[in-house]
Amino acid sequence: MTPLPYWLWFHIAIVVLLAAEFGLHKLFPEPRRKAIYATILWVAAALALAAILLPRFHTEGSVQYLAGYAIEEALSIDNLFVFLLLFRLFRIPDVRQPKVLFWGVAGAIVMRGAFIAAGVKLLEAFAWIDYVFGIILLVAAVRLVMPSAESESTEAPGWIRWLTRLSPISDRQDRFFVHESGRWMATILFLSLVAVEITDVVFALDSIPAVLSITREPFLAYTSNIMAVMGLRSLYVLLAVMLAKLRFLHYGLAAVLCFAALKMLAARWIEVGPLTSLGVIAVLLGATITLSLLKPALGRASL
Repeated sequence: MTPLPYWLWFHIAIVVLLAAEFGLHKLFPEPRRKAIYATILWVAAALALAAILLPRFHTEGSVQYLAGYAIEEALSIDNLFVFLLLFRLFRIPDVRQPKVLFWGVAGAIVMRGAFIAAGVKLLEAFAWIDYVFGIILLVAAVRLVMPSAESESTEAPGWIRWLTRLSPISDRQDRFFVHESGRWMATILFLSLVAVEITDVVFALDSIPAVLSITREPFLAYTSNIMAVMGLRSLYVLLAVMLAKLRFLHYGLAAVLCFAALKMLAARWIEVGPLTSLGVIAVLLGATITLSLLKPALGRASL
């Protein structure tokens, strides 16, 4: 079991990094430039953590952390497609999107920690949970390569229309709650935050089993997830324009999920080391990203 000081120092480091990122905002008000430096900051911090973990977890644990980080970072990139659609659906302007992503990430930290703790406990208590998680990953992989029924329709989902009938929703987008017409009411900005949080829960159903296929150590699984998620906001700014060009990325992600599923399903008979896992993930994602850049298209075939 990882000592409590490791957990405390990790969260203190996250707060310090957030303060450093805020400082970048003051130094570089231009969003794209700030996002570049913020992305470098989080990636450098993630790699530095791998080195810091060496004395406690040795090379194997450090590589497990890096493999988990690589999987989560890759899945997070694909998730950005959905965030783009959500912001387009709610008509959230670019200047307001970072606020939603900030609080969305804060909620994700809590949810990911709870999901990882529950997943590890289930894997320890019930051996057959390996197969359940493996099947979940296979279903997720198939879903990635299947044609999507989603569209960029401007029609609001049913749950939004239901909430609007239940309680008035303000059209303001400068804060989450406002006082209008003599009452407090939620805003469209808050509904977009709820949508992001719900989406992250769905994403976690794929990403948590994937990282647990790499490591069963809660601290390594948790830190790899959180470091990837924390860099998601700056990565969103950088990749928002490029996402449509990565039209083969979902095939690479599906292959990674298939690999994680087969690794989990065959764990009793075949042992795949963390270094091999990291290499396979890098090759699969590198190949599909390179192919996407060599064969650009106007849009992605499916989400």
